[in-house]
Amino acid sequence: MGSCGSKRPKCKPASVNQTKQKDKIEKRKSKRLLAITCPVAFAFDNSPLQDFCVADNSSSAVLVNGLVCKDPKLVQANDFLFRGLHLPGNTSNAVGSKVNLVNVGQFPGLNTFGISMARVDYAPLGINPPHIHPRATEILTVIEGSLQVGFVTSNPENRFITKLLQKGDVFVFPMGLIHFQRNVGHGNAVAISALSSQNPGIITIANAVFGSKPTVSSDLLSKAFQVDKNIIVRMQSQF
Repeated sequence: MGSCGSKRPKCKPASVNQTKQKDKIEKRKSKRLLAITCPVAFAFDNSPLQDFCVADNSSSAVLVNGLVCKDPKLVQANDFLFRGLHLPGNTSNAVGSKVNLVNVGQFPGLNTFGISMARVDYAPLGINPPHIHPRATEILTVIEGSLQVGFVTSNPENRFITKLLQKGDVFVFPMGLIHFQRNVGHGNAVAISALSSQNPGIITIANAVFGSKPTVSSDLLSKAFQVDKNIIVRMQSQF
């Protein structure tokens, strides 16, 4: 007697079983894809789950994104206000520029919002030296003057992408790539930057390589840069 006799429960058609098998395979694929993409999703600041979380250092506050939250009932309008970006920065230094960063450290109201900004002042021929923001993409607008800007793509191509910007021009620096700005005008220059993190971080390449504490081995750097060790020692002495 066949397995699908009249006295036995009806068998499911082969097509139904095949469909279920395909569904199981697709679910497995989806789980694998989720496992791969989750780390990417958390590579940026977490999205807030509340209206705001003004940073507060009191011991009774709630920890969110590495900072504690002020009691919402105690939050005031001033918690969402920052003053001072109209003031020019002091560019009397070795690089001829000054960055006034407004991140969650200076502006508690930014906590959990995933944004920050900066005013950058440049003396004539001043530079914002090559650096990276490990946690943020940056978009820069020239307010006054003319700037040469650029960034270098990742290995192995290391392509140098650069542009001359005038007042009102906007340029974007991808997250984690080495970038710079240089004042190429005859007067002072000013730019405003916005960054996609409440705490974007900054690593200035020269300071990190030659001014680390403790110092990186001069033998190692000599091989890395393919120059005489004495040159490395002299460079380290500058930082």
